[in-house]
Amino acid sequence: MTGNALETSPQVYARLAGGFYLLEAVAAVFGQMFVLGRVLVRGDAAVTAANILRHETMFRLGYASSLVAVVFHVVWALLLYELLKPVSRRTSLLAAFIILVACPIQALAGLAYAAPLIVLKGGSAFSTFTAEQLQALALVFLRLNAMCFNAYLVFFGVWCGLVGYLIYRSTFLPRIIGLLMVVAGLAYLILLWPPLATSLYPFNLALAAPGEISLLLWLLVRGVNAPAWKEAASRSPAEGLV
Repeated sequence: MTGNALETSPQVYARLAGGFYLLEAVAAVFGQMFVLGRVLVRGDAAVTAANILRHETMFRLGYASSLVAVVFHVVWALLLYELLKPVSRRTSLLAAFIILVACPIQALAGLAYAAPLIVLKGGSAFSTFTAEQLQALALVFLRLNAMCFNAYLVFFGVWCGLVGYLIYRSTFLPRIIGLLMVVAGLAYLILLWPPLATSLYPFNLALAAPGEISLLLWLLVRGVNAPAWKEAASRSPAEGLV
């Protein structure tokens, strides 16, 4: 992905970014919200374990979906780095770096996702554990999954704030989307204080939806203002760096 190739067709990369953004959102929501929402019963390890074994195929799909989402996330984050680089190369690079730190944490959440099934179907490897202990261990791994995913969302919130700032400063994307992305970032940063995040859930995460959805749809439907993008790119790096 070279600067010259992007300069000739920024719309293609904008729509690719929107497409991979959509794929990542669908994969992550399916794995982390839909599937886990179906099997997880908070505070009841026995019922949760029974649900995992009863819906084993769906649980495996949720695990796979969570890991595939990481790949999609890396791709669209790098595409957005290229699109926003003319605004500020350093800030765009910082945002990309933060995502590249966040994605391994997202992947770690996916690995913790797989652990309950390994524990519950481990056979002789876990023969010294009682059924109740195995069920409790499976629930612990699901809690670890949630903790890792929340940690990933904190980094993602910082990324949203930086990208919102870049969009607001740009001339080729609507400023309102930039403001909404900053709000999304602040909503995710609430997760830094778990008691507050728990008391505000799900309203804190709902605050992130307008920014993310508007950016996704704008990239898919409208892309970027190509002449304005090329003008900004022609000034980079001399005027684009901060």
